[in-house]
Amino acid sequence: MDRAELMGILPHRDGMLLLDEAEKQGEEARGKLRIRGDEWFLQGHFPGDPIVPGVVLCEILAQSVCVLLAGEMTPGKSPRYTGLDKVRFKAPVRPGDLFETRCRVTRVKKPFYFAEGEGYVGDTLCVKAEFSFAVL
Repeated sequence: MDRAELMGILPHRDGMLLLDEAEKQGEEARGKLRIRGDEWFLQGHFPGDPIVPGVVLCEILAQSVCVLLAGEMTPGKSPRYTGLDKVRFKAPVRPGDLFETRCRVTRVKKPFYFAEGEGYVGDTLCVKAEFSFAVL
């Protein structure tokens, strides 16, 4: 899915749509975002040493897993973050990096979805987390 297709399942728009593309591969969602360096979340984080904030990396994970639920994202329904657990930041993500996600849904109790995912730059693990959200 490209950005236009992602906008069909996610409510996020300019500034908060944090994926360039995403796809479903079996039971796994894979997303990509090229960090350009001019993103709003890099302004002031940190001057002279820009690093993507951890909370933004977690949002990217959550947005990418939503491609697994495209059929659930009917008009009037959208995902809402409900929890983060076991979050670990392993390496920084910087301008110029291609951040790639690998996420899976681990359990469903509608309207709640539980997932786990990792984010990489190349072969380097940058973040991993378990998270949940509701489709309301």
